[in-house]
Amino acid sequence: MAEAVENEQRYGEYVVVRRHGHVAELVLDRPKAMNAVSTELARSLTAGCEALGADPGVRVTVLTSTHERAFCVGADLKERNAFSDADLVRQRPTARAAYTGVLDLPMPTIAAVHGFALGGGFELALACDLIVADRTAVLGLPEVSVGVIPGGGGTQLLPRRVGAARAAELIFTARRVDAAEARELGLVDELVAEGSDREEALALAARIAANSPVGLRAAKRALRLGHGLDLRAGLEVEDAAWRSVAFSGDRAEGVAAFNEKRKPQWPGE
Repeated sequence: MAEAVENEQRYGEYVVVRRHGHVAELVLDRPKAMNAVSTELARSLTAGCEALGADPGVRVTVLTSTHERAFCVGADLKERNAFSDADLVRQRPTARAAYTGVLDLPMPTIAAVHGFALGGGFELALACDLIVADRTAVLGLPEVSVGVIPGGGGTQLLPRRVGAARAAELIFTARRVDAAEARELGLVDELVAEGSDREEALALAARIAANSPVGLRAAKRALRLGHGLDLRAGLEVEDAAWRSVAFSGDRAEGVAAFNEKRKPQWPGE
């Protein structure tokens, strides 16, 4: 895919946001530590997500990594080894905000995963709507092997992907899953050739971004808010999301473009 980066903005020391038209690339950039989630990386990621969430021009966000052999290896255990109990308590809201920052992005999100995506790294991918992984990917939630539990959403997001029993097996055993098994189990949505995860995720994002930005955000709200509800309640969520777009400029433009046999020019409102 031909790459046209319009601009680049750094957030803190370890996160970069690149714009590719209506697609934003949220880049984890702490290569010396395989993107381990330190306090500073967490702050940087939160800041980047806040900026993206406030930008109506972003239709899709792709979460990527600059490290050749890792997406993200999870919490920075070297940093935490020096923490007192009080330090850990103080850091918790900062770490949690980073994961919820990705989870709460209002536009569709795609994780581009290669190499290690372990613990908090896998949880960042799980916070995205779709996961594209290459054949080097190794995923897992090993937290119980070091005396804690997944704390970046893993106990809630993983069963929503693969079911309660499968999630329990993966979390309780703390085992690592290679790319082929990850695709088979539904841990990832697309399995691509080695080294092509970013390219393929950006290409998928571009296809999604061709659609109505108002429609995309409303569809995401309906999917997220309706999950786990009984059918009637879920249909009410869907109806509310439909009403939010039914009288929008995007809806009017989409119908007009269809009838005029032309590409829509979405007003985004």
